[in-house]
Amino acid sequence: VQLQASGGGLVQAGGSLRLSCAASGRAFSSSTVGWFRQAPGKVREFVAATSPISSTGIYADSAKGRFTISRDNAKNTVTLQMNGLRPEDTADYYCAARSAGITVVSRSTSQWKYWGQGTLVTVSS
Repeated sequence: VQLQASGGGLVQAGGSLRLSCAASGRAFSSSTVGWFRQAPGKVREFVAATSPISSTGIYADSAKGRFTISRDNAKNTVTLQMNGLRPEDTADYYCAARSAGITVVSRSTSQWKYWGQGTLVTVSS
């Protein structure tokens, strides 16, 4: 699986951005996919993920109520709609996928096999 993230940019606090991740490979529909982020000087952290067996997303506490993850298996894409952005959301955002057939969401970066390049989100105050 190859992943290509896009949609980052500069936005004012309170604004919205929509990140997209395009995946190649026929295993996408059976893969758990998600988003992580890494702020300067900090470790990469889990943001949200969706399992192929559930339409309900799993979110970090920092994302609950503001971010929404969704997937389109027909288009091999996963999106992250981010509303109510805050300066502390500033980071490089990475899409990731677990090995095909693994349906459990993990918040640990070591459990994710495939990574896209980052897309930078900058939220100004």
